[in-house]
Amino acid sequence: MSSNREMIVGLSVAATGTLSRQGLQALDGARLWTSYINQAGGIAITNSERRLVRLLWFDDGSRVERARQNVSKLFSDENVDLLLGPYGSATTLALTELAERHGKILWNHGGASDDLFRQGFRYLVSTASPASDYLRALPRWLSTTRPSLRHIAILHSTRGTFGAQIARGLVEAATATGEFVTETVRYEPGTALRALDAIRRFAPDVLVLAGRFDDDVLLMRARSQWPASVRETAAVAAGVRAFWEDLGGEAEAVIGCSQWESEAPAADVHGPDSQWFVRSFRERFGTIPEYTAAASFAAGLIVSECIRRAHSLDDDRLREVADHLDLTTFYGRFRIDPDSGRQIGHRVLLVRWQEGRKIVLDVPPL
Repeated sequence: MSSNREMIVGLSVAATGTLSRQGLQALDGARLWTSYINQAGGIAITNSERRLVRLLWFDDGSRVERARQNVSKLFSDENVDLLLGPYGSATTLALTELAERHGKILWNHGGASDDLFRQGFRYLVSTASPASDYLRALPRWLSTTRPSLRHIAILHSTRGTFGAQIARGLVEAATATGEFVTETVRYEPGTALRALDAIRRFAPDVLVLAGRFDDDVLLMRARSQWPASVRETAAVAAGVRAFWEDLGGEAEAVIGCSQWESEAPAADVHGPDSQWFVRSFRERFGTIPEYTAAASFAAGLIVSECIRRAHSLDDDRLREVADHLDLTTFYGRFRIDPDSGRQIGHRVLLVRWQEGRKIVLDVPPL
């Protein structure tokens, strides 16, 4: 039998503002998960109780303070049963602090900053890999595919910690090989083009852009100002289709990083596979899903499985189950560090743009 009461899932999301491209994808992923669950009869809490899901979301306009207001309302006025995370690390950090005070898990799919996992939060569970893992695989790929390239320059904004953490992970991985010389160049917001002076002095073989999407695109359009020494380019922004849509042929051969691609399917998955997800997403929303949409859908699958195993909606019980869960969905493996909620099982992919398509690169294992 089923309960008459719906399970309310709350979400503050960047439907407008600077993060809206990714935020809308995350929202649509959550919407599709809600439909998937309800068409299956709801989430099983016990053998005799299933509940349908109602997704209740508010636009935060890509602003942290507005997101706080949204989630405060979800807690006080709506009494939500579950809280999905927003898109963006700064917003995720602010909402995790709020969730912590309410003893409510924030099921994080869109905040990748490593700082999230250094705060000692108990009520944080992440499905996505942290920022420092985004480009750790790049030196291994270069070593086997472009062994003559040895000088890597990384360019990122001082705004926030996201770019710095991507750079740190890349430098650590490059140093561990003993084969590369690295240089990290930081720029103040709005001054990305000025940083190219330092890049020209370093004359790298490989240039890595680890800024915000708009900064990466701006720097790509200034390619005529790059040193002639650059033979390979990687950009964090290249992980999403909007990169090609904005740059067209200028994006050709640029390497990006992605949390999920349908061309790299996981095996023995719990729930629907990537083909089902892509087909269903396109049928409903008329567009190709990005990894941001896959991440929010997968977070829902993890929530559902934790509830099924816990036979409860109690957040402490759900966190205990999540601590020990080792499960693969179409998005990849889920396994967290029990102390921090950091994702340690998932693998970030390297992709390269080729004639308008992202090709998943073959990276040697560690």
